[in-house]
Amino acid sequence: MTNRLADTLSPYLRAHADNPVDWYPWGEEAFAEAQRRDVPLLISIGYSTCHWCHVMARESFADPVTAAAINAGFVAVKVDREEHPDVDGAFMAAASAFTQNLGWPLTVFATPAGRAFYAGTYWPPVARAPLPAFRDVLAAVREAWTVRREAAEESADAVADVLRSAAASAPSDLPTAAQLADAARMIAAREDSTFGGFGGAPKFPVATTLRFLQAPLVRREAPDAAATAARALAAMVSSELRDEIDGGFFRYATQRDWSAPHYERMLIDNAQLLDVARDEGDTPTARGIASFLLAVLPRAGGGFGAAQDSESWIDGERSEGGYYARGAAARALLDAPAVDGKVITGWNGLAIAALARAGAALSEPEWIAAAATAAQAVLRDNTVSGVLVRASLDGHAAEAPATPADHGQFAEALFELAVATGDAQWAVTARALLDEALARAAVGAEEMSLVVDPVLQSQGIVASPDVSDGDLPSGLSSLASAALAAWRLGAGERYRDASAHLVRQHADAAQKQPFAHGALLRIAAALVDPPRQIVVVTDHPNAPLAQAARDAHADVVAIVSPTQARAFADAGFELFDGKDARAGLAYDCRAFVCKLPVGDPAQLHPSREGRRT
Repeated sequence: MTNRLADTLSPYLRAHADNPVDWYPWGEEAFAEAQRRDVPLLISIGYSTCHWCHVMARESFADPVTAAAINAGFVAVKVDREEHPDVDGAFMAAASAFTQNLGWPLTVFATPAGRAFYAGTYWPPVARAPLPAFRDVLAAVREAWTVRREAAEESADAVADVLRSAAASAPSDLPTAAQLADAARMIAAREDSTFGGFGGAPKFPVATTLRFLQAPLVRREAPDAAATAARALAAMVSSELRDEIDGGFFRYATQRDWSAPHYERMLIDNAQLLDVARDEGDTPTARGIASFLLAVLPRAGGGFGAAQDSESWIDGERSEGGYYARGAAARALLDAPAVDGKVITGWNGLAIAALARAGAALSEPEWIAAAATAAQAVLRDNTVSGVLVRASLDGHAAEAPATPADHGQFAEALFELAVATGDAQWAVTARALLDEALARAAVGAEEMSLVVDPVLQSQGIVASPDVSDGDLPSGLSSLASAALAAWRLGAGERYRDASAHLVRQHADAAQKQPFAHGALLRIAAALVDPPRQIVVVTDHPNAPLAQAARDAHADVVAIVSPTQARAFADAGFELFDGKDARAGLAYDCRAFVCKLPVGDPAQLHPSREGRRT
């Protein structure tokens, strides 16, 4: 027996296609069936490389007795959180009203209209204190719906009201340098002085926070706070969180000392940690991460898969982490943990940008070429009738629309690729994608739209806009960062205005809770400091002048030929205006105001302040 999930594109949903549970994929059909039967929705959210999702699937969803109870009392909906981040965000916010232990698998019980009235994460098949048995939860929820329905609906209404209030925000001024330094110090106060990083167990890399601490403004105004990023990276590099054999980082550590990792490996974590390592000057770690990205996650079509599973088969049994406990020779005899082959638009954007930046800085043309191949794959496979979608699998586009985060992260990646390759066409494509996203989100208007899932909209489900930065930049931060990248290349002041407008929407919340807004605060810091932009016009990209530019601390380092400089200028990127007349010159600029061009590498100062340190 197979259910409705067999023909979906999500590997996570396909893994549940043979369950005895009568699953529906996320969509209008499930809501119509719940309303027809007048029963609650059981919405189960997870992803294909999630260990506890696997466990609950084996224990409960594959069990005929449990499945019968689900089918009798509920309409069951299975959601891939990576394919539908808006849905995950909406129900994760609702679930916070019922449990503090948020995570995946996420199990939400909702009215036929989709309003949550109870939720939890993993429940075992038999009671295991303090967790009740999943079957007992099912029975209790069904009884509540049939016997105390009015109370259940009142609970759902109350949760919806709280979410509406929480979604409201008042724009404020951009943070000052002093306020940003204070925010960095607030984060640094949470440092684990014994083991590095922040907080206790479980312990995550929090790359978005580390990137803010690495901002040039923070290094200058709050150097002690900035130093916590270096210590966190060093602690992770020397811990079990990093696989010494292939250089990739695991999702998180279950213990405070970075030991006992959760063994899934995410594209987003490793892409962002590549930026962290490069910015910290840790070239060996950066090379290790790049090696992992290029050896493990690439798909046949050219994009990068979403993640590598936490489990693999060893001696006929499923093992979490057993593969990584073996040495290199022993691993070669085992099947590696599977890779979720979904090519997610925004996540690929993060990897493309990181590889382009690192490849340019470390003179690794193969990294840049891989980034370009992935960008071509996303443009080819994740576009339907000229419109970006969220993901594809094996070259087939999913139906879920691209989110603001997808647009922002992928557009920024194409800007970075343009700089790394000297090909202005990447920047032209990026600008078009960014313009589309800014228009859709109505950036500049009082009411911005950052939620795009059509089912959430049609059902009137209160959705939490993607505005906080957790394991990756939010939709708001991603659009702001892409707009900033466009402005730095000279696309026009309206892009800086758009970036600043986006940051202002949550600047006050970011200063109060800086740990949850690292990406937004990094952009705010970049808006305070005028950017340093270096353009080297040369027919010899490996010449000493070009290398001196790569070694300098700057926000933009473009190594272009005269022809390429002219192409950028003709395309409307004013940073390159008038710089195509002669090769062999470097232009050192601050917010588009350039010094006299120089041809001597010694005259191109490495420090941002324009003097040797």
